[in-house]
Amino acid sequence: MGQLDRQLEQLRRGEIISEPEVKELCDKAREILLEEGNVQRVDAPVTICGDIHGQFHDLQELFRIGGECPETNYLFMGDFVDRGLYSVETFLLLLALKVRYPDRITLIRGNHESRQITQVYGFYEECIRKFGSANVWRYCCEIFDYLSLAAIVDDKILCVHGGLSPSINTLDQVCPIQWRLDLVLTLLQIRTIDRKQEVPHDGAMCDLLWSDPDDIAGWGYSPRGAGYLFGGDVVQTFLHTNDLQLIARAHQLVMEGYKLMFNDTVVTVWSAPNYCYRCGNIAAILKLDDNLNQEYKIFDAAPQQENRGPVPAKALPDYFL
Repeated sequence: MGQLDRQLEQLRRGEIISEPEVKELCDKAREILLEEGNVQRVDAPVTICGDIHGQFHDLQELFRIGGECPETNYLFMGDFVDRGLYSVETFLLLLALKVRYPDRITLIRGNHESRQITQVYGFYEECIRKFGSANVWRYCCEIFDYLSLAAIVDDKILCVHGGLSPSINTLDQVCPIQWRLDLVLTLLQIRTIDRKQEVPHDGAMCDLLWSDPDDIAGWGYSPRGAGYLFGGDVVQTFLHTNDLQLIARAHQLVMEGYKLMFNDTVVTVWSAPNYCYRCGNIAAILKLDDNLNQEYKIFDAAPQQENRGPVPAKALPDYFL
């Protein structure tokens, strides 16, 4: 572990490792992620985190507030890259932690872990700027394809980047045989997805990464142009069918760091403070203890870093926030 520990310390300081080291790290990560299911099982206690979006110094603040890995067991719900200035440093640190402590950190896929999206929102250009070619971007995109689509904590809390899908009724589509039969059916539906691909423009995989809860009845069309809007009745049916307590998700900026909906059956967790270095929001993480009791820890942006570089001025469409 000598070389990996050295790289990990380097990445923790915000220093980039070499391109050959990135390739080696991605190769090791692929072997680990291959063994994980579309819905990865996670044991409590665990700390659940939302979008990071390349805000590396704020990720360091998150670890300061929540505890370092491996002392704290972490679950990150996607969108590690794009928009922030340090997507390379952010994703490589999380990936190195995954390789070093595979049972203490879970990474699931967000809608920005995509070739198409990262070519528009910054990660592709950042890789070229920092490494001189698109090779590191390609290595990372291959890893994106192996990330789990969801996680389930103690058979009771479903964690997913975006939300639900009209194509998925139960969790049984992804479960081992010893899981409860009802839960097993929903997970089986998710398990049948071939996740090792670029995020499709529609279908169940797309919905899990793109959908949003909304104050509507049933299902609605999403203004994002991908995924769906889903109402409290959909959530209630899904939770009842699968004997679940809560859906934890990310994907939407929340000015207060987290937002509970539908009688506290859905929570949005947002972990990028002062998003895009200009939104002025606070961030949150969700700590679950052994009994799944919830504690929300909020935090502000890390102090301004010297040599942080220019803040992007390019305006982005609101619905992609």
